[in-house]
Amino acid sequence: MFLARALPGQSRSFLARVIGRGTVRVDGVAARPSFLLRAGSIVRLTVPEPPRSGPAAEEIPLTFLHVDAVLAAVDKPAGMVVHPAKGNWKGTLAGALKWHLEGGGAGLSTAGGPTRPGIVHRLDRDTSGVIVVARTEEAHHRLARQFERRTVEKTYLAITQGQPQLDRDEISLPIGVHPYQREKMAVRRDHSTSREAVTRYEVIERFRAGALVRVTPRTGRTHQIRVHLAAIGCPVLCDGLYSGRTVIEPGFLGLPPGPPLLARQALHAARLALDHPATGARMQFEAPLPADMEGMLAALRAAPPRSV
Repeated sequence: MFLARALPGQSRSFLARVIGRGTVRVDGVAARPSFLLRAGSIVRLTVPEPPRSGPAAEEIPLTFLHVDAVLAAVDKPAGMVVHPAKGNWKGTLAGALKWHLEGGGAGLSTAGGPTRPGIVHRLDRDTSGVIVVARTEEAHHRLARQFERRTVEKTYLAITQGQPQLDRDEISLPIGVHPYQREKMAVRRDHSTSREAVTRYEVIERFRAGALVRVTPRTGRTHQIRVHLAAIGCPVLCDGLYSGRTVIEPGFLGLPPGPPLLARQALHAARLALDHPATGARMQFEAPLPADMEGMLAALRAAPPRSV
């Protein structure tokens, strides 16, 4: 009620959305819709930047795993933002897709809005690997339904900082917005932003300072794998938000000085399987582990044993 009175030009649905995104804070803490204000409280609202008309086509190299008239699959490099947003209007996957796929035959679906041409799902900026895009409106809706119904099979590879206690397990912990860091998510129970989240993992290889794990999320919450692995005490290696490290130096493993071994979160979308939106045939797309993660694995294997 306070925001509705303070901002009479904004609809209640808009205000509900910004509260749900954690952008309304009372005395520095993300507010719930039913939050009761006290005299002297400071309310801060960060209004989302209005959407632009759409990304400009940019000549950026892309590795395509598959392209046909209605669907494309791309091996997204680490460091590339999927679609434009505040602070990231250039160098996006969406802009690169417009360069490579628009013009001539089929272009890109507009069902996701002007800033998200073809984008059906997303990967974090520093997560590499398989992402599929829609080239027609019908394909977009059919692909989106598969993600909603959880019939899309997603497999990730992650290098963890520390080792999971079990060789395989299922993590079922609800995820919501972080109570005081807006860029993070957190395991939260009984909160208005919390949603069911389920992640399965299997340890492939163990090292002195970590492990290589295969991860299959059953739900698709923001930062889900990163939050869940951190919750069991083995965050994704070099994950600045959840592990506390933004770069891995050789000294971290007891190796001689040299260039950094890794400078982004060690998470890769290795495989994605879904039904083709036009033919219904089951399709599988795979992206090889990128060089930086391969190099990190080699360093982990070469690391000397911890002295006693």
